Amino acid sequence: MRHLSANSLLVFEDEVREALDRGAPVVALESNVLAHGLRYPVNVSTALAMENKVRQSGAVPATITIDSGRIRIGLSAVDIERFGSAEGIEKVSSRDMGAALARGGLGATSVASSIVAADLAGIRFFASAGIGGVHRGGENTMDISADLIQFTRSRVAVVCAGAKNILDLGLTLEFLETHCVPVISYKSDDFPAFYCRSSGFPSPQRLDTGYAIALALELHWALGNNGGVLITSPTKTEDSLELEDVERVVRDAISAAEAAGIRGNGITREIMRAVDLATGGRSTSANIAALITTAETAAELAVAYANFDPPAFPRQSNEVEVR
Repeated sequence: MRHLSANSLLVFEDEVREALDRGAPVVALESNVLAHGLRYPVNVSTALAMENKVRQSGAVPATITIDSGRIRIGLSAVDIERFGSAEGIEKVSSRDMGAALARGGLGATSVASSIVAADLAGIRFFASAGIGGVHRGGENTMDISADLIQFTRSRVAVVCAGAKNILDLGLTLEFLETHCVPVISYKSDDFPAFYCRSSGFPSPQRLDTGYAIALALELHWALGNNGGVLITSPTKTEDSLELEDVERVVRDAISAAEAAGIRGNGITREIMRAVDLATGGRSTSANIAALITTAETAAELAVAYANFDPPAFPRQSNEVEVR
């Protein structure tokens, strides 16, 4: 029996392949925002804005999709328009990748599946506005995002604006601690909450320079860890929403969804729509701003990592003095 290799599943956009070959910084981007996160044509303009911001910051963007039984690493502007205007695209998490590839259709990658692809492609940085986490009531329902598990398996630095407000952020941080996933806030003391600058929880770690982030990543992987690192960067003050306002809307939306019998994957989209309606569209604008800001930050850090020159630690003698 002939077995498939991971490399045979990857199709690289020329710009991305050339960047990786010469060791230039590359930032992976998910495609779920194109298919499910935002409506056409805002989804396309946002994806292009994210890619442009990555390029302006000195890195190469690589939007990831599943297409015709292969994982595409990087899209052209034409591809982004085609993908963003298509209907019925499947959302693909890491557990679904084999089946989605076997079906041969279009698939939109989530955070979890995007970092699987990025790791296979040798891309060390990935940007997303907000990660998944432990859902409210997760201690009873075990409703926990695959994102958190995948962080323990893929050597990718995930740059985000924290976890989505609809989650139990305290339990999300506890889960990350239990599974030894480093959480580092870049230039901030707080763990952010998607389009809110602070979740009310302090960040476990803070680092303030790209060099320090690069060193922390190198040390984490030098210690034998096979998982990633979560790097948070809050959205800009002018783009953020107040945590108290969002929290009130989220509680009401969760109650309404539960009363309507909405469960599982559908509840996230339902709550996000309710929040957008209650905020008069401000949450969508904040989401777009967070997507672009995190893409910019990820590119900044990817550039710092590409240019990183590790310190020369003095060698220690293995000889033991006998007295």
